[in-house]
Amino acid sequence: MFKRTTAVNKLGNLTERIRIVPGGTWAGKTYVILALEINYCIKHPGTQSTVIAETIPSIKAGALKDFKEIMTDTGRWDSNRFNATDRIYTFSKGSTIQFTAYENEDKAKQSGKRNRLFVNEANTIPKPIVDALMIRTDGVIWLDYNPTARFWVNDEYEQATGVDWLILTYKDNEALPETILTELRSRREKAKTSTYWANWCKVYLDGEIGTLEGVCIPDWKKIDRLPEDKDGNLEVRPMCYGLDFGYSNDPTSLVAVYKWNDSYILDEIIYKKGLLNSDISNLIKSNDIKGIIYADSAEPKSIQELKLRGHQIYPCTKGKDSIVYGIETINQNEIFVTASSINLIKELQSYTWQVDKTGEKMNKPVDAFNHAIDAVRYAITETLMNPNKGEYYIH
Repeated sequence: MFKRTTAVNKLGNLTERIRIVPGGTWAGKTYVILALEINYCIKHPGTQSTVIAETIPSIKAGALKDFKEIMTDTGRWDSNRFNATDRIYTFSKGSTIQFTAYENEDKAKQSGKRNRLFVNEANTIPKPIVDALMIRTDGVIWLDYNPTARFWVNDEYEQATGVDWLILTYKDNEALPETILTELRSRREKAKTSTYWANWCKVYLDGEIGTLEGVCIPDWKKIDRLPEDKDGNLEVRPMCYGLDFGYSNDPTSLVAVYKWNDSYILDEIIYKKGLLNSDISNLIKSNDIKGIIYADSAEPKSIQELKLRGHQIYPCTKGKDSIVYGIETINQNEIFVTASSINLIKELQSYTWQVDKTGEKMNKPVDAFNHAIDAVRYAITETLMNPNKGEYYIH
């Protein structure tokens, strides 16, 4: 049942056009923003609102699910008013609220104009997409997220005027069941003796900015673009590429690895689910990739098929502790990542070591957020183990 909480009062008192709401887990950020948007749509006939997340599955499992729950709990849900195909709900006086996601900036530009916008988990969505939507929104714009690390919102709006900033935590949500409060308190206790849990609490309980300790690859720097000379020509060229296969559950990921002085630059080329080997081959060709590719050796059939299609592709070398070795090899080098490598950056921020029951780090990473990183691992370790490869095969 919907309950008026401190979070409701705080969010309801915001007045600026752009309203940025970082905060911890169970703070009720998304839930309350949706409730406020529902009330606005009901009170203002003809309003067009858009709620976006990173992907369609994300919007269905998150904001859309919460929307249906709020509408049902308040006796407002009418299934006849919901277009399930386009995920648009039309209120009795003509206002609409759509739940969607955009693959790229062009799709966002084609979405048309709206009165209000809610960017859910803004730190997972590229800035060009959000910019394209914001410029086509004439009313209030909400952005919420868990502040796991600084990102473009901090750079763009921390010093801006006409912006509301509001940090919410679980303490602002009096509707929390006691079971959840007990679990959150237990993690606060773990934080007294564990640096991992201390940082987890800082981000997810206190809503403060930080990169959680325990990430596998902590030291990397973001650069705007690949280095160019004064005439606009690239000063570097790919040393090699790494390829990690995926399909229905995981994305196929291809990353270019550039040698830049004594450092490496990583540039995401492909990151997409549902690709057949023929699709991968076409994308390799359309991106004009002619260099050597190191791929997951667990997919010999796919490697052979791509080789028959004319690509210079080789299986990576795997062995005992090869994952940990690869992570250590990456960490021993200075790493730069292009700003356009959105998914790789997200993985670098999220790929962590497993912890034991006491919250202490184990020498084994969590098997998640590692598809583009695996591609990088294949490329860098193979090149360093085979110094005569890489540049030689580019010619």
